Amino acid sequence: MQKITTSSNHTLSRDLFSTYQSDRFFDEMFGPGLQPRSHYRELWDKLNQMSADDLLTRQQNADLYFLNQGITFTVYGDSQGTEKIIPYDLLPRIIQQSEWMRLEAGLVQRIRALNLFLKDIYLHETILKDKLIPRELIYSCKHYRREMKGIRVPKDVYVAITGTDLIRDSDGQYYCLEDNLRVPSGVSYMLTCRSVMRQVFPSLFRDYGVRPVDNYGDLLLTTLKELAPPACQHEPTVVLLSPGVFNSAFFEHTFLARLMGIPLVEGQDLVVHNNVVYMRTTGGLERVDVIYRRIDDDFMDPITFRPDSILGVPGLFNAYRAGNVTLANAIGTGVADDKAVYAFVPDMIRYYLSEEPIIGNVQTFLPYRPDDYRYVMDHIGELVVKAVGESGGYGMLIGPHSTREQQEQFKKLIAANPRNYIAQPTLALSTSPCFVDKAIEPRHIDLRPYVLYSGTARLVPGGLTRVALKKGSLVVNSSQGGGSKDTWVLGEEVV
Repeated sequence: MQKITTSSNHTLSRDLFSTYQSDRFFDEMFGPGLQPRSHYRELWDKLNQMSADDLLTRQQNADLYFLNQGITFTVYGDSQGTEKIIPYDLLPRIIQQSEWMRLEAGLVQRIRALNLFLKDIYLHETILKDKLIPRELIYSCKHYRREMKGIRVPKDVYVAITGTDLIRDSDGQYYCLEDNLRVPSGVSYMLTCRSVMRQVFPSLFRDYGVRPVDNYGDLLLTTLKELAPPACQHEPTVVLLSPGVFNSAFFEHTFLARLMGIPLVEGQDLVVHNNVVYMRTTGGLERVDVIYRRIDDDFMDPITFRPDSILGVPGLFNAYRAGNVTLANAIGTGVADDKAVYAFVPDMIRYYLSEEPIIGNVQTFLPYRPDDYRYVMDHIGELVVKAVGESGGYGMLIGPHSTREQQEQFKKLIAANPRNYIAQPTLALSTSPCFVDKAIEPRHIDLRPYVLYSGTARLVPGGLTRVALKKGSLVVNSSQGGGSKDTWVLGEEVV
């Protein structure tokens, strides 16, 4: 194998890195001159002892593990088949301890402010009365639930589980791209990536001093139990409510229920009597205190929300309103992850906490504002345009990668309903080395850490690193061809 020597006495494997160019992007592994950053040096040394065939064998073993474990997701509308194995990249993303501590503080700050915001808009509306956020912006949000007005939830916690998408821009700084506050998914992939990595690189993982994430299930169950209704004087019964086997995240539902040792139920397994929720069991009805629900608001209760829903539980909302059962996350949290409301999160932090945001937002244009509307129309080819209520990479235009026809189509959509869209600059997502086609090449990534909150915030270090595996792509969503890789947060700073 041919090698070239760098000024730092490290060697570049010409075979593996021959096409490696991160261009103008911040690269997680390499600094200027393709010099490995200090915390990546051990991985770099390991890779230089390996051939492409070595890595290919490990990649095949990892793929086989995912296949045997049935770790899949569903792509709706894919004519080649809907259920797929989640793509996985061998090479970990590594985060220094000091960097993670700052991210952790920023994430906790964010979930505190978002819970205060949700409590406020459903109980007092002071932030609307003070005109910090336009009232019409909240009331026009499709995820705002008037049914929640005046309802208090245990410990005033509306969002118990969040997955926040972070990106690192070309300046090397992290920014929050969005908060997922309804039914954030992907944590099972984070945990599985770790299991695979232990098998694929056992000695490297052991020697690197990586902080563990294996206690996520315990932390999640503790958080859910702490949110049991105040009147619950016994050990709370917690269940995970799933839409069922045809849901895109069903693997994750089964995974988490098994991890926590709690029942996985569907709507037909639950029944409400006298505003109390019970689970049907072979031994009779068993009272349920906390429901970790993975069903959207619309489908939770056909009496209160969509009458055609067969996924939910009739009467569930009345039991919830009576304070006899806790739903995590609460009904109506989607108003806070509306992409237009997202633009106001830094203001929420200042308003409720009297603190400056630790993690900044991405600059966001709101076309319902006349000045922003004109800017978006004039610069649509430079911007990323998103529908405010969509997720998974759907309903989105990436201006620099779009055709003139697509841009004109989005202009018409924005003109018809400016409130329904936002626009952001096209970000230079950082890159990370990935093993692709027997070579190591840079691919764009983001990071989704998971925060648990019951009045006390809990995080496992790291999160799910999502990868845009298609060369040049900025879309990391698994439904759009993205993959995942393990995220290593180090226990000690490497200098």
